[in-house]
Amino acid sequence: MEALLLGVGLLLGAYVLVYYNLVKAPPCRGLASLRGRTAVVTGANSGIGKMTALELARRGARVVLACRSRERGEAAAFDLRQESGNNEVIFMALDLASLASVRAFATAFLSSEPRLDILIHNAGISSCGRTREPFNLLLRVNHIGPFLLTHLLLPRLKTSAPSRVVVVSSAAHRRGRLDFTRLDHPVVGWRQELRAYANSKLANVLFARELATQLEGTGVTCYAAHPGPVNSELFLRHVPGWLRPLLRPLAWLVLRAPRGGAQTPLYCALQEGIEPLSGRYFANCHVEEVPPAAKDDRAAHRLWEASRKLAGLGPGEDAESDEDSQPEDPGTPSSPSSPHPEEPTVSELYPSPQSSTDRSTVTRRIPVKAELEPQAC
Repeated sequence: MEALLLGVGLLLGAYVLVYYNLVKAPPCRGLASLRGRTAVVTGANSGIGKMTALELARRGARVVLACRSRERGEAAAFDLRQESGNNEVIFMALDLASLASVRAFATAFLSSEPRLDILIHNAGISSCGRTREPFNLLLRVNHIGPFLLTHLLLPRLKTSAPSRVVVVSSAAHRRGRLDFTRLDHPVVGWRQELRAYANSKLANVLFARELATQLEGTGVTCYAAHPGPVNSELFLRHVPGWLRPLLRPLAWLVLRAPRGGAQTPLYCALQEGIEPLSGRYFANCHVEEVPPAAKDDRAAHRLWEASRKLAGLGPGEDAESDEDSQPEDPGTPSSPSSPHPEEPTVSELYPSPQSSTDRSTVTRRIPVKAELEPQAC
């Protein structure tokens, strides 16, 4: 009996150590008030995104839930209004798998919202499920869609500066390896899905890095954030039904709740004094070093140019003035007035004069001093 009690005690002690050192997330205590500011959170109808939106709403921000499902998005907006006591929580339709939907969302948002202070790219997928597309669906949803949305909303971010872009990534980026000759090839089978997911998370980190370089001096800063191991829908969505009852108790024990997963993205969105760390990768509310593949500036710029083409961005499209896209009437958001060219495929990634620009002409990032560290959560 004593041996049994000792064994139970050791197990409980080990669990407590694991929980407080690896599972439990440090809370974010940045910016108590966001009144007068507007935030967009993609995939905010559940999980980490919903908890992120809740904290922003509690701080008084106007929060736009950018979600694919109207039913679930409007239900989440209702829940968040009730829980936060903030009536400025609204739903807007966005399907990141469709570039036309991304453009429609941007048009509606720019027509109805005069500010954009925080853009959080939370939505993502870990598997293609039963969907079969002629392109890399994981890269489209996890990177190309957010890349295009950021470009289309940049004018509003710049006029609202200081503003921030947060890209929710993952520790899986450490396993990523980008093959620029096969970026948009369809993904088939679970092995390819695992590889494609890691590649898309690496793309997130490189995107934040290059975006920081491109936006240096504009007042818009950006960060890649790892939410940690989280017990969310993304974790169980593609697990076989018979296995879910076995995994749920285990997930509850060893994974963070969505509220815990929201802390690092919130830290990147709200913490004061981290502007010099723009472009860096954060985990557990502090900056973390990344492997060489995730801080390769040449690869980051090459991905930027490839992403522009896959997103169908024309020359100079991301440099348009915000004067022509001011909201007309907050009650009547407009819709796209003309069809956009068909979405490009990997076969259209041909060299262009813009993509062959000398890399030396691109603004370089100012090195961050080693002694500069963000405040503790």
